[in-house]
Amino acid sequence: MKSRVLGFDPGLANTGWGVIEADASRFSLVAYGSISTPSDQPVGERLDSIFSKSSEIIKKYKPDFAGIESLYFAKNVTSAIPVAQARGILLLSLFREGINAREYTPQQIKQAITGSGRAEKQQIQEMIRILLGLSEVPRPDHSADALGAAVCCYNSHLLQERGL
Repeated sequence: MKSRVLGFDPGLANTGWGVIEADASRFSLVAYGSISTPSDQPVGERLDSIFSKSSEIIKKYKPDFAGIESLYFAKNVTSAIPVAQARGILLLSLFREGINAREYTPQQIKQAITGSGRAEKQQIQEMIRILLGLSEVPRPDHSADALGAAVCCYNSHLLQERGL
């Protein structure tokens, strides 16, 4: 059964998004892009822009479900705060449109795409290119990451459907 899946890679400055269609083990690209907000805008305006644009994407592409990269803390916890704010806005836009959102750690996404939770960014991007039959890696990087979240989400959905 064919499914349409939306993926998000949250960020205040750049939020990647990607939409795929999947049927069993076949994937095809529908669309992808990035929601960018200027750093000189107040945070509230930037979050409002992310909400408006993500809502438009959801309404336009009508996904069956969505995958979003979960928050992880690297060395700098303060850099995680703007990501958390953008992520909350994305979850809200999905909720308001009635779309079930599934959250995945970066390691889960890497594992689903490459078979290794420790894969390098270039490996993931190349596998996304191959899985979607693209001539080149999607740019910007945030878009490729969002497509990875969508593929991970579909694979997870498929396993659940099969009771695995």
